[in-house]
Order: sequence, then C-alpha cells, then structure tokens
Amino acid sequence: QVQLVESGGGLVQAGCSLRLSCAASGGTFSSYAMGWFRQAPGKEREFVAAVSWSGGSTFYASSVKGRFTISRDNAKNTVYLQMNSLKPEDTAVYYCASRSGAVGAQAYEYRYWGQGTQVTVSS
Repeated sequence: QVQLVESGGGLVQAGCSLRLSCAASGGTFSSYAMGWFRQAPGKEREFVAAVSWSGGSTFYASSVKGRFTISRDNAKNTVYLQMNSLKPEDTAVYYCASRSGAVGAQAYEYRYWGQGTQVTVSS
C-alpha cells in the first residue's frame, strides 16, 4: 500500500512562508498524480493544488494561485507545497493525496491520503 506522510506545518504570522513536504512509500511514486487539500474546522475538505506524475502540469485553486507552488521530486518520492504570503484564511489541516491518472480537484478522486499537518496563520 502507498503511505503518505506530511510534514512542515506550524504556526506562522500572516505574510510569512512555509513549505510542506509529503514523503511517499510503498508504491511507484512517479506514476501517481499528487494533490494537496486542506480542511478547516467545520468546513469541507478543499482542493489546494495538484501536480501530474511528470511534474509537467500543475493546477491550483483560485484562492491560492500566485501564492502557492506545488512541485515534486520523483527521485526522492516527495511532493512539496511552497506557501508564500500566507493569510489567516489559509489556516487548516493540510493533506497530501495521490491518485493514478490525471490530476484532479475532487477529493474523492484520490485514493491514498496522508495524516495531515496543521498550518496556522496568525493575524
């Protein structure tokens, strides 16, 4: 089975940057599209960003476009989410997920999920 482990979350002030990492094991990482989702208390899980298996295609939610960057290093079986200009509204638990095939923005399309990492942005 594929295992995904997120790291890099924490408490930061608005306007600061944070980089999340997701380490994958147990599968052929390079064959999976990868995505980042987030979920705040009382809200539905929200799509953030996705990257194709090759890293050649990326897709972002409008709320983070221009601030966040998703990337992957297949040699390290790791996907990253660079978050710049963080806002309090970015506060959520961030989840890494993987799926076969093309990138997607719907949570149900992703088969494997990490445990999540908390990102808190103060005003």
